[in-house]
Amino acid sequence: MVIQNGSLRLFRIFGISVFLHWSWALIAIIELQVRTNTYTTQVWNIAEYLSLFAIVLIHEFGHALACRSVGGTADRIMLWPLGGVAYVNPPPRAGALLWSIAAGPLVNVVLTPITMGAYFVYGILESGASPNLHHYLFSLAAMNVGLLIFNLLPVYPLDGGQILRAILWFFVGRIRSLTIASTIGLIGGGIGIAFAAWIGEMWFVILAGFAALQSWNGLKMARAMSMVLALPRYAGVRCPVCHEPPPIGTFWRCPCGAVFDAFEHQMVCPHCQRMVDRLNCPYCGELSPPAPWYATQREGQTFIWSQAPDSNSPNPPPA
Repeated sequence: MVIQNGSLRLFRIFGISVFLHWSWALIAIIELQVRTNTYTTQVWNIAEYLSLFAIVLIHEFGHALACRSVGGTADRIMLWPLGGVAYVNPPPRAGALLWSIAAGPLVNVVLTPITMGAYFVYGILESGASPNLHHYLFSLAAMNVGLLIFNLLPVYPLDGGQILRAILWFFVGRIRSLTIASTIGLIGGGIGIAFAAWIGEMWFVILAGFAALQSWNGLKMARAMSMVLALPRYAGVRCPVCHEPPPIGTFWRCPCGAVFDAFEHQMVCPHCQRMVDRLNCPYCGELSPPAPWYATQREGQTFIWSQAPDSNSPNPPPA
């Protein structure tokens, strides 16, 4: 049994660890106490609740495996009372992000004819044989379709909002697409909070509030990225992942705690003289050895851009 930050690791498959947050069990007990009149026995309520999160888990595996297929990293899935979260980090490309996000809802699309078909076939062949099983199959199909529709709402950070962002990325660039998607998400989250409060659904209030908070964080992230992109940058040196030239400034931290400009100091910390062995990109966040950064540098020359490139361009012009 492995417990990390209040979460229990259930299992690991395909190199992906699945965790269950402690609050899931608490909310599950409350929910099952409320669901007393749906079935003739509580066993079916438990089966329905577990099936809901089984569908959520398969959905999250869709995200994780799709992210890996385009060269990204994904090694953790968290289940919690509001659903699931796949911690995916696709390459900083619009197409990679689009596939990584769209694969989740596509799982629900595939499950739709399966779950609906099971419900209708059982109703025809075994009509009246087991009302509990018939209702369970109906709930299974309804939950899957409900998750599909909900996740496709164009509200960041739901799948629909992130798919919108990925599509916009093709046309307006990485930062502006995040700004637009986050703004729509913030507006949608505000409307969702008001509507949920009006109908008295506290869980929807919490869910809409979470979406609004994440959208606000997205706006702050887009602003921070714009500020970094506006800085002068080294030319002849590029991130081997996103191909962005690094900004001039103290953006790198040594394990000793010193913050310095890794390129100005030739990858050596000026405080402890430690050599930098892996360098993170301020734009895409990917870690890579220093050598690939210099793959396009002209021998014996160092260049500096004094004028920032277009902050909305996915890739700046070559040096």
